[in-house]
This record gives sequence, C-alpha cells and structure tokens, in this order.
Amino acid sequence: MDTSVPVGAGTTEAVAAHPTSFRYRERRDSRPVRRIRATLLNLFGADLFPSDDIAEAFRADLYRGDPTAERFVAEVFDGETGAKRGRAMLEAALRDGVDAVPDAHDAMRELFREFETVPDWVRPDLVEAGAAIWRRWGTMLFAMAGAETLEMYTEAAVATPLSLAGGYAGDNALRRFLETTRFWIDVSEPGAILTAGSAGRATALKVRIMHVSVRKRVAQHREWDPQRWGLPISQSYMLLTLLAGSVTPALGLWPLGHFTSPSEIRALLHFQRYMGHLLGVRVDWYPETIGDALRILAMVMVSRSNDAGEHGRELIESYPAAFAPRPGQRGPRRLRQQYNYRMHSAYTALYMLPTTRRAYDLPSAFPWILWPLARTPFIAAAELTRRAVPGVARLHERVTRAHRENWYRSQMQGRGAQFDATGALRR
Repeated sequence: MDTSVPVGAGTTEAVAAHPTSFRYRERRDSRPVRRIRATLLNLFGADLFPSDDIAEAFRADLYRGDPTAERFVAEVFDGETGAKRGRAMLEAALRDGVDAVPDAHDAMRELFREFETVPDWVRPDLVEAGAAIWRRWGTMLFAMAGAETLEMYTEAAVATPLSLAGGYAGDNALRRFLETTRFWIDVSEPGAILTAGSAGRATALKVRIMHVSVRKRVAQHREWDPQRWGLPISQSYMLLTLLAGSVTPALGLWPLGHFTSPSEIRALLHFQRYMGHLLGVRVDWYPETIGDALRILAMVMVSRSNDAGEHGRELIESYPAAFAPRPGQRGPRRLRQQYNYRMHSAYTALYMLPTTRRAYDLPSAFPWILWPLARTPFIAAAELTRRAVPGVARLHERVTRAHRENWYRSQMQGRGAQFDATGALRR
C-alpha cells in the first residue's frame, strides 16, 4: 500500500497510513469503551461511533487540504503577482466578480467557479433558518464557541498551527478571536451567505485563503510532524469546526435557556455544511442527522492524545486572559471589560471538562458562574414568548443582532478585521 501523502504545497513525504496521534482504533477496542458501546446499543439501539467507512474517511482527510485554494495561493500570492497585488485582485473579484479582473489567473478563475457554484444539495430555506439561529443566540454563540474550542487545544494537531502562527496566543488572542466573531456575524446576517458580493461570502473566502497560508508554512516547519498529525488545518479538523458551530452549541446552550429544537439543529447542520463548501471543506461525508454528528464527535473525543503540551497551555490560558481589562481603561469601560473577563472565565467552567480545566491555570469561575445560571429562567421565558407571540421573534432578533455588533465594536475599539496570515511564523 502506498503511504506517501501530501504534507504541504508541492511536497510529499512517506508517512504512516494514519496519523499516530489519532488513536481511535485502539481506544474503540478497549474494554471500558466496548462496555459503554454495548450498553448504549442495548438501551437505545444506536452505536456510539460512526460506521467504519466514516471513520476511515475522517482518518484519510487528516491528510487532505484544499487543492483549489492552495493552487491560487501558490500561483498568485506566492508567485510573481505577490501577496499585495494578489490581495487587491481578490478584493476586486469579491466586489465586482472575477470577470472584472482582467489579469485574473486561471487558478483564480477556478477558485471563484468553485466558490460561486451553489451545489445541488443546498436548500436556501434551511441555510437561512440556520443563520437565523446564530443571530438569535447573539453573543452567546461567541462565549460558547470560544470556551468549547479550548477543549481541543489539548491536541497538538490543533494547537501547533495556532501556536506557530501566533494568532490565538498571548497578546494576539483577543484580536484573532474578534476576527473570528466578525466572520460569525458576517456569514449569519440575513441572506448574506447566499448573496453574491455580500460581506459574509467575502469573509468566508478570506478565511479560506488564510487557512491555506497557515497550512503551507506550518507543514514545512520543523516542529510539524506529519506522521503524528497529518496535515495542518486538515479537512477533518475543518469539518469539526462546522460541528462546533451547530450541534455542539445547540446542545450546550439548552441548559441556559436557549431552546433549539431538533428541526432547528438540522437546519444548523445544513447551514454549516454550505458554509463549509465556501470554506473549501469536502462535505461528501458530512453528517446530515444529529445522531451522525454526535457519533463523529464521540469518535474524536475518545481518540484524543492530549499531547499539545506547552503550546496548548499557552493557547488555553491566553483565552480568558485576553478579555481582562486593558491598561488605560477607566470607569464604565473598565467595568464592562471586567464583566466580559469574568463571564468568559465562567464559560470555560461550563463548557470544558473539569479534568481538562483543572490541568491549566485559569481564573476562578466562582461566583461568576452563578450569573449565567441565574439568567436561565429569563432567557427561557424570552424563548417561549418568542415562539408563541407574533412579532416578538423579529424584535428579539433585532435586539440580539444589535447587541452582538455593539459588543464586537466595543472590543475592537475602531480596528478592522484583516484575516491576513501571510506574515512569518513566530518560531
């Protein structure tokens, strides 16, 4: 069997058939996991894990990137055109269409053909329904997504690219997190993700190209081990981010009063699937049911290596610290920042495993964790009213959209999101 797999643009290395850090096979066959799996099968008639075909697809995609976008970056940003001119061409094509760029390379035209083609499986009503749920969650999506992501920073395959790029570490953590929230806002604005020329679609393509830039440089770095981890920002881990924006927050926010029905969760899955298409994610084995999504997540959780070491520690501990009051902040602004800091610290306690959280130096969650719990009855009442009383849903959405925009602008303090990762790695 040929075990030569791509590890970076234009390079190959002979590596193991599957990354050694992904320990699904041995963990799945361990006695405790077999016992749990058998119990669930007997009680509910459902397997804990996905089929072997899906597991194999996940493992194979740990070595796969985004060939179309990678060709564009190689021939334009890294070619004679250069990053500065290439970015200007990209902006023009996003604004006016690729045909408005007379010197557009074939690689650029191919990228836009793929990007602008709406797959046959897309249902616009479900895409918009999923985006509406993100709008309804408002800033709670930010809190949930930020905290749940820390759980995967324990994995070197996830933490190493982020550590090398430096965006989510140390003093840069807040800036990069806010760029991510800008992405979440833009793609979930009404109709944005399906409207040509929208800010949401433009942001999605910029994020896609940013992933390519980081993937290439990290894959060629001496610290990256393809035998252990596969490809940086692989197809498999990009797919996991889609699940982290659909099934995971939908279930995680339920206990806090944000009631998301099964049909709404399926709409979220569809919304995320189409967003994955825009981001260059292969979605041919993407889960279409809640159960299938949970089985993939269970497979990933049982396969973890917890091998991120100090890189993971820096990322995890940088996240809540990023929201702490900044030098020079006084009065109401400082109080607001102190509130954000304490709330995001509390959410790490809500959405990280206790065993994981105890391994890191994170701010105390008590008594601040009592505030999200105390708000739960009021959020639940608003949810029920929104569903029962005509007109309340539209008012609720206007309020949550305004709140998330105000929160973002307050944190950014006049700066703009760049989505640029063309600079040198930290090490």
